[in-house]
Amino acid sequence: MSFFKMAARLAGVAGWLLGWRPDEFWRSTPVELEAVLRAARGEDEADSGVDTGELRRLKEMMPD
Repeated sequence: MSFFKMAARLAGVAGWLLGWRPDEFWRSTPVELEAVLRAARGEDEADSGVDTGELRRLKEMMPD
């Protein structure tokens, strides 16, 4: 699927499910859109699949 078609589909989902206008969709980042869609599905951060030990190790390696 082309970028245009996928973006149009995601914009439609954001408008229908979240009530976002097109400008709100285009101003959002992929991370923001993912977070909002996860919340809409009732998922929490624990469902993200990120290992907390690995995340802690990476934060220690790169504290900034």
